[in-house]
Amino acid sequence: MMLTPENPESTSTRLTDIQSPADIRGLTIPELEIIAEDLRQTIIKTVSKTGGHLAPSLGVVELTLALHYVFNTPEDKLVWDVGHQVYAHKLLTGRQDKFSTLRQYKGLSGFPKFKESRYDAFETGHSSTSISAALGMACAKDLKKNKNKVVAIIGDGSMTAGMAFEALNQAGHLDKDLIVILNDNEMSISENVGAMSSFLSRQLTSKTVRRLRKHISSGLKELHGVGDRFLNVLKKSEENIKSFFTPGMLFEALKFYYIGPIPGHELDALIPTLENIRDHVDGPILVHVITKKGKGYQPAEDNPGNYHGLGPFDIQTGIPAPSTGPISYTEVFGRTICKIAKSNPDVIAISAAMPAGTGLSTFSREFPDRFFDVGIAEQHGVTFAAGLSTEGIHPVVAIYSSFFQRALDQIIHDICIPSLPVTLAIDRGGVVGDDGPTHHGVFDISFLRFIPNLTYMAPKDENELQHMLYTAISFPGPTAIRYPRGSGEDVQLDQELKQLEIGCGELLREGSDILLLPIGNRVYPAMRAAEGLEKLGINAAVINPRFIKPLDKDLICEWAEKTGRVVTIEDNAEHGGFGSLVLEVLSSRKLFSVRTHLLGHPDNFIEHAPQKILWKNSRLDSPSIINAAMELMK
Repeated sequence: MMLTPENPESTSTRLTDIQSPADIRGLTIPELEIIAEDLRQTIIKTVSKTGGHLAPSLGVVELTLALHYVFNTPEDKLVWDVGHQVYAHKLLTGRQDKFSTLRQYKGLSGFPKFKESRYDAFETGHSSTSISAALGMACAKDLKKNKNKVVAIIGDGSMTAGMAFEALNQAGHLDKDLIVILNDNEMSISENVGAMSSFLSRQLTSKTVRRLRKHISSGLKELHGVGDRFLNVLKKSEENIKSFFTPGMLFEALKFYYIGPIPGHELDALIPTLENIRDHVDGPILVHVITKKGKGYQPAEDNPGNYHGLGPFDIQTGIPAPSTGPISYTEVFGRTICKIAKSNPDVIAISAAMPAGTGLSTFSREFPDRFFDVGIAEQHGVTFAAGLSTEGIHPVVAIYSSFFQRALDQIIHDICIPSLPVTLAIDRGGVVGDDGPTHHGVFDISFLRFIPNLTYMAPKDENELQHMLYTAISFPGPTAIRYPRGSGEDVQLDQELKQLEIGCGELLREGSDILLLPIGNRVYPAMRAAEGLEKLGINAAVINPRFIKPLDKDLICEWAEKTGRVVTIEDNAEHGGFGSLVLEVLSSRKLFSVRTHLLGHPDNFIEHAPQKILWKNSRLDSPSIINAAMELMK
C-alpha cells in the first residue's frame, strides 16, 4: 500500500479517532502529520504531569507512525529496545483512554508490557536486548512457516553494548528474515548527504532494482570462470558507492543489507523505504534512521539529556517542578567522590552512560581525565575498572543496582577472585518507584552477599554514605556500597570524612523484648517503629549493621540472645537477602531458640508505584514493622 502524496482537503482525522494501527493505514501524508502533532502534544501534556521519558518518545513519533502504517501489527512484531520510547506506540494501540495514568500506581507502565496489549511483542526495560529477542522470534516464525515480519528498533546508545553485536553476528550468520531499525539520534549528518542517502536507499530497495540484481547475478553465474569475477566486481562497486555515502560498512561486514541513513521525521521518506523492504528485501536488513531527541518541544531539543527521563515540569518554561525534601543520596555520592578525588589523585570514576543519573556530572567536569563513560556496557565497565586497579588506580564504578545485574560474572571473576581494590557504587538499591520491575534494585543483596573477598556496606543515611565511600576507597580490596534512590534523612553532613571499622555495626537503641535489625534505608523506619512499640509497652533494641559483609555477628548474636526475638527489615527481596543471612548466622551460633520474622519484598516482581506505597505494600514501613513485632511478641 503506497501513501497518497498530497490531499490538503483530507485533514479531519485526529488522534482521538485512532483506536488501533489499522485506523492509520488508509491516511494521507497530511493526515499522518496531523496525527504526529497530536501525538507530540499528548505526550508532552501527560509527561508534564506524570514524569517519564520525554525526549526519547518525542524523537520517534514519525518512525512509530511509519512502522505501524507499513507493517501489519500485531501479526508483524515490533520489538522496542529499552522501551522508554514507546509512548506514541501506546497511544496508537488502544491505550489513549488510560494514557493519563502513565507510570502512576496501577496505571500504564512506562515500558512495553505483555498484559497491557498484544501489540507489545516483548517486555523490556534494559537496553540492547531487542535484536536478540527479534532474532529468536524470526527463527520461531521460520520453524512454523510463518511469513510475518519481525522488526527490532534499537537506539545508537544501545548499540554500544556487546549483546547487540552478539545478536547481529548470529543474525548475519543465520541469514534469517529480520529487520533492524537503528534509531540514530546523535549522529550529525548534512542535509545533502541525508537526501542522497535517502534516495539511494529507496532506489536500492525498489522492486525493479532488486529484480535487476537477481537477473544480472543469475546470468553472470552461468558464465563459467569469468562470471564470478564480474559478479564480485559489481558487488564491490555497489558496496563502495553505498559506503561512500553511508556508514554501512560495519553492518555489511556482519552480513546485513544496510539501508540509510534516512531522515527519521519525514514520512514521505520513511514509508516508501519501509514498504520496499517489506515487499522486496529478504534476509537480515539494517535501516539507519536519523532522528532528533525531543523533536517538537524546544527545551527537550536544546537539552535532550535533561529531558531523557524527568519528573513533572512546566510546559511553558520546561522547568521541572521544584524538588522538595533533603539532598539525595546520589548527590551526596557525587559531592563526596569529588571531595576525595581532590586529595587522592588515584581515584577515578566510571559510568555506564549515566553520568547525570549517578551523580558524576560534576566529577566529569572537574576531573575530565579521570572520568570514563563506557556507554551501555556494564560488563566491560567492571572489567575495565579491574584493569585500571592493577596499575595502582582506585576505580569507583557507579551503576544502578538493576544494571549491575548484567555484570555479575565480571564482578566475581575479574574483581573478587583476584581481590582487586575496586569500589562498586550501587545506586538505586531498593525500590525505585515509577519505572517498575525492570528498574527496582531489589536483588543486589541476594546476588552479591555470597561472593568471597567482597566488603559490602549499606548506609543508614546520607552522612554515613560519605564515610562509607571514604572507607571503601581506603580499603585495599573489592568493596560495594548500596544506597537508595531519592532523598536522604536530612541529617547534618560531617565536614571531615572518617574511616569506619570494617565489619563493625552500631547499637542505636538498647532493648530487652525484641531486636529490630534493619539494613540501609530501613534503619530510620525501624527506629520510628521502636518508638511506637515503646508506647505499647514493648522495649525494642535496634542495630544498624552497616556491613552486610562482613556482618557484625558478635553484636547481632549478643542482642538476639538477650531479646530472644529478631525482626529483620530490608529493601531487597526476602529470598536470599539480608534476613536469610541473619538466619544463617543464628544457625551457625546454634541460637535455635531465637524467634525470627523476616521482612523484605515478596517472591514476585514489583510493579511501578511511589516508593512509599511499595514499602507499605511489602510491609517495610514503620506501622508494618510494629505489626510484625507485635505478631512475634505473641
